[in-house]
Amino acid sequence: MSDILTYLASLFAFNDDHPLLFTQIHFWVLFLIIYLFFGLIVARQRRQPDGSLDPARRVLRNGYLFAFSLVFYYKTSGLFVLLLIFSTLLGWILGIGMDHSLSETRRKTMRTIGVVLNLGLLCFFKYAYFFTDIFNATFGTEYSIGIKILLPVGISFFTFQNISYIVDVYKRKIPHVSNLLDFGFYTAFFPQLVAGPILRADQFVPQLYKPFFLSRRQFGIAVFWICNGLIKKLVLSDYLAVNFVDRVFDNPSLYTPFENFSALMVYSLQVYADFSGYTDIAIGVAMLMGFYLPVNFNSPYKAQNPTDFWRRWHMSLSRWLRDYLYIPLGGNRTAGFTSYFILATILLIAAFRLHNLWFTVAVCTIIAVVLLLLAFRPSHRRTLGTNVNNMDTMLLGGMWHGSSFNFITWGGLNGLGILVYKWWKDRSWGTRLLTLLLLASALTAASYLTQSPLINLLAFCLQVLLGGYLLLFLLSRIKKISSLNTKISSVWAVLITFVFISFTRLFFRSGSNLDPAEANEAAWNTASMMVDRIGSRWNLAQIPEILSNYSYVFILFAFGMLVHWLPTRFKRRYRIWFAQMPLWLMALVVIILAVVLYQFVTADLQPFIYFQF
Repeated sequence: MSDILTYLASLFAFNDDHPLLFTQIHFWVLFLIIYLFFGLIVARQRRQPDGSLDPARRVLRNGYLFAFSLVFYYKTSGLFVLLLIFSTLLGWILGIGMDHSLSETRRKTMRTIGVVLNLGLLCFFKYAYFFTDIFNATFGTEYSIGIKILLPVGISFFTFQNISYIVDVYKRKIPHVSNLLDFGFYTAFFPQLVAGPILRADQFVPQLYKPFFLSRRQFGIAVFWICNGLIKKLVLSDYLAVNFVDRVFDNPSLYTPFENFSALMVYSLQVYADFSGYTDIAIGVAMLMGFYLPVNFNSPYKAQNPTDFWRRWHMSLSRWLRDYLYIPLGGNRTAGFTSYFILATILLIAAFRLHNLWFTVAVCTIIAVVLLLLAFRPSHRRTLGTNVNNMDTMLLGGMWHGSSFNFITWGGLNGLGILVYKWWKDRSWGTRLLTLLLLASALTAASYLTQSPLINLLAFCLQVLLGGYLLLFLLSRIKKISSLNTKISSVWAVLITFVFISFTRLFFRSGSNLDPAEANEAAWNTASMMVDRIGSRWNLAQIPEILSNYSYVFILFAFGMLVHWLPTRFKRRYRIWFAQMPLWLMALVVIILAVVLYQFVTADLQPFIYFQF
């Protein structure tokens, strides 16, 4: 009995070396205990005449889940739970204040205070080292932060949720939440608390007042999402990371160009399986309690261009950035001083920080061209403004992910990809072909003259694009195979988009899992080494041996991508088939799956990648 009590006590205690993860058996034991008491609470729920939940029972249910959410966050982040409580109290007080105030000036002041304080907390914990490094590099000083700043898990997610609530209440899109326990539940709902998806107030707050409901089919769907997420995380993500990706990124110079290139491609599957796996589990756990989280991924590697990719990847963040950053900046309508100031500031800081002559010249050229277009081509202002707003959104979205220039570079490359695609889709076949021909010729000539690995890599990419485009152009002239040509074009677009997105992640992965105090230099060195390796001469004779040595990795990668590319209708069918299984058969499948998953568990469980954001 004492052993059981000791174990139960450990479930609720914080261990800095072993934060609570969805992949731990301890979480599921703890969740089972909490769910049993949750069942007792909702068993006696009563509906109001308008269909809402009886207030007393609602507060009991939401307050109970809020309390457990605080315990869950304490298990992942220790005393940083106090930061979550402060953020919750701030949003609750300001929401009531804005709805009760008759003065528009006071309402705007409270909205500003809420946004500034939330962003201030985020900037202090996430960007203190980053901004100090920028200041020292720009002015030649040697200031340092005298304390060790640890990053609270999930701070980006719950601060964004609070900003969403404060802004939506200010705009009167939703009424304020009067009960603190109800609001705390919205802010701290544990399934999505530390890695999303980001809950929008107008989407989730109405669910606070609804009675619990879980049909037999919904129960099966919830179990499916949980199992699906665990398979993604333990079988795909962790195995690929431990057995291949982490090894290459730890020391790229020890591996061949093909291994470095493969690590980038495999990492794309790893990060998708990791993040979407967490989301799947969160959706399933929330559904078991009668709550519904937004879909966060829609087969992103089926995207045929960068714009489409960002409509499918981390959709809750993309929509948040669209509604609370892109549109306020001017969206598709115009761009004001703020938009141009943000872009110029980020580019100039990057130029000062990198101390690279060519980059500085490029930045100055971009700024000069923008100013000239604004002055002498007024008809292009709207298009230019839209592009600037797009780039600002992607750059700031990159900064949201991490406090190093690698994340800004990653965001900038994605923004550049979106702008290039917008230009490309409006061009004629002849213009596209001529552009690719000129760029490929120029880079090929430059690669012979400079022998730079980066130039070699860019030249090869342009040559492949030119060759593929010529083939598609010729196929388009054969009318008998027009339908086949459309499919080939779609497959080609998907592959090109996947490779492009994977290459941008060179900078994303290099900046991950690093101490913020040293992230900039270490991340840039890793990215540079990988570019040098991939852009150097390839020994094709080594590839068969590499494929053999990492056969399980490449087989798992191919399997994961094939499953990802399966038609959506087919996936929906086997999800429903699983949900409609007899309960005894579902239980048997879950038990067998648990045994299989145990074989993939590494000695040291890998934390979810997005915990650091």
